[in-house]
Amino acid sequence: MIQNLTEHQREGLQEALAHGGQKVTAQREVVYSVLLAKRDHPTVDEVFQRARESMPGLSLATVYNCLETFVGCGLVRQVNHERESTRYCPNLAPHAHFRDDSTGRVHDIELPANVLQTLRSILPAGFETDSIEISFHGHTKNKTSRHSN
Repeated sequence: MIQNLTEHQREGLQEALAHGGQKVTAQREVVYSVLLAKRDHPTVDEVFQRARESMPGLSLATVYNCLETFVGCGLVRQVNHERESTRYCPNLAPHAHFRDDSTGRVHDIELPANVLQTLRSILPAGFETDSIEISFHGHTKNKTSRHSN
């Protein structure tokens, strides 16, 4: 069962949506709560399945629209790995992603401030960054794996 949003989360949702000229709806609350409940970078289909547990009449089109609105309002980020389905991440702090190629799971990787500063310092002269996206691909280390060192 999906947990309801806390008052703080609801206020953040309302503020971000209002800034984008949108309003909070029951559907948006449910979809946003799905993203916050289990921060596993779900696909649209996974969000849809989870949200229908609380709101059985919810349509896939509505879930797509909610996610598109959230991205447009800066509430969530899209995570894309090559030809795979887009995933959604509510973690807005600067971070990287690690995709486990053996399971397909995506994990957040915290980027220390000094790493971010170093990355910004290597930009060509006269440029500045608005965001940094880093994705790692790999697998769990395991002694029997042929990929191990």
